[in-house]
Amino acid sequence: MIVFVSGGARSGKSAIAEQQVLEAAAGSRCYYLATASVYDEEMAERVARHRESRRALSQSVQWQTIEAPLGIDQAIAALPANSVVLLDCLTLWASQVLYASELSDEEGLTLLGNSLCDARARSMHLVIVSNDINESLPPTDAETWRYLAFLQRAHRWVAAESDSVIEVVAGCAVEWKPVSGCYL
Repeated sequence: MIVFVSGGARSGKSAIAEQQVLEAAAGSRCYYLATASVYDEEMAERVARHRESRRALSQSVQWQTIEAPLGIDQAIAALPANSVVLLDCLTLWASQVLYASELSDEEGLTLLGNSLCDARARSMHLVIVSNDINESLPPTDAETWRYLAFLQRAHRWVAAESDSVIEVVAGCAVEWKPVSGCYL
């Protein structure tokens, strides 16, 4: 089962995604696949808030955090079959692909695709979180357009491959799929 959870910054999408994971885990171990690189104090505080949120939410469930800013394919491959995994977040992973690796855009999307195929083949319950950053004014520079285009391609592909697509608006989850279709 693959679930894609998207929403604006600070919309509550991580809390919704964590709840999805906890329900799927039914008391068993959960894996948190972290794509963030801690590079400043603000990011360190955000990571600490997310860890505390998971602890508070799930007293009876053990979370194991796996740091994978880029190598989500290797991290997923190392997990046991039937694992319940939260990948948070695709937005930061996309920035790693474009700005902290030698991967081309196509190689990055292939890595993502292989990761999802591996998770599905090994009956994992994978919940993927990402920011919807396409709701503001259009960017004015080419590099921001490149990032936005790459991330939106990844979003469309993940949504098409997912069993469930959830948009979070002001803390409320709206399920778009399986109700409606997704088109590449």
